[in-house]
Amino acid sequence: MDNKTNKEIVPAFEFGIYTLGDIVSDCHTGQTISPRQRLNEVIAAAKLADEAGLDVFGVGEHHRLDFVISSVPVVLAAISQVTSRIKLTSATTVLSTIDPVRVFEDFATLDLLSNGRAEIIAGRGAFVESFPLFGYELEDYHRLFTENINLLLELNKHEIMNWEGEFRSSLKNAEIAPRPLQHKLPLWMGIGGSPESAEKAGTLGIGMAIAILNGRPEPLQHLADIYRNAGAKAGHAPEALKIAITSHGYIAHTSNQALDEYYPYYYSYRNSISPQRIQEYSVSRSEFGQFVSPDNTLAVGSPQQIIEKILYQHELFGHSRFMTQLDIGGLPFSKVAAAIELLATEVAPVVRREVAKKTSISAR
Repeated sequence: MDNKTNKEIVPAFEFGIYTLGDIVSDCHTGQTISPRQRLNEVIAAAKLADEAGLDVFGVGEHHRLDFVISSVPVVLAAISQVTSRIKLTSATTVLSTIDPVRVFEDFATLDLLSNGRAEIIAGRGAFVESFPLFGYELEDYHRLFTENINLLLELNKHEIMNWEGEFRSSLKNAEIAPRPLQHKLPLWMGIGGSPESAEKAGTLGIGMAIAILNGRPEPLQHLADIYRNAGAKAGHAPEALKIAITSHGYIAHTSNQALDEYYPYYYSYRNSISPQRIQEYSVSRSEFGQFVSPDNTLAVGSPQQIIEKILYQHELFGHSRFMTQLDIGGLPFSKVAAAIELLATEVAPVVRREVAKKTSISAR
């Protein structure tokens, strides 16, 4: 599939799922699956998402025993061999603590193996275990990221590099190989609620993926304005400035079924996996119902509820991609698979149709 064909089939609105590969005991059985089985289930989920017609599959990087994915390109390369069309992205690459040259070469290799389907979502990361692990100082958190994102952008442009920075050894007529199948690797910046990060992504002219895991979306609407204004000021075309919304989620046939099935695993996940948990996450089942109300971004509910949430958020952000993390807290693969099917067959077609309709009206 060449680059031109890839561009022609991009829908008006893309759907994806992502996983961090957490390993948490099943809250009902107390059993914990092995890292091998967890990886096999990640690959199976990607294959199912590809066959169901979703657009993007992402895996996130962590360096802890309660996560199974530390080498994102390796996992995505395995997925590339059992899928045919779905885009493969990091979610995210912790760019502050990894050599940008290695990142580029790994993902360029992935791009060749996957026939031009590789992407990178680069971020600072909420967890900080990679700093001491790889010999970086936490006090250099922001400066490392700024230097590395700028270098990654240059690597995407040039086969031969001459470069000098503060943290990495200089590059002198360095050959950067291999080159990707795509003209350039699509690059996104993953952000939380930082206006400075939104402005940086817009200035660089790369995509922006906003993680909105719960709460109301309206307080973050200004990030889209900051991003687009910064991009326009830097001279980037509006169509180059893409926004994705990422969220935790789960879909079942009815709202009550979704809440009943997901709540115990979500509760377990919040109390097992946290970058800096100070106190126990204690939300009752009845209180949890409030968090999945129409004005909350947690994407849990029936297909119609998820459709309404995404379309409402589209009014606020004008985003072109929605990605959700379904498989948290030891949720059985059978339930993850059922949620993928509902997302692909009942949610995505309606949202794509409504967004395309709105886009057509706006273009008149």
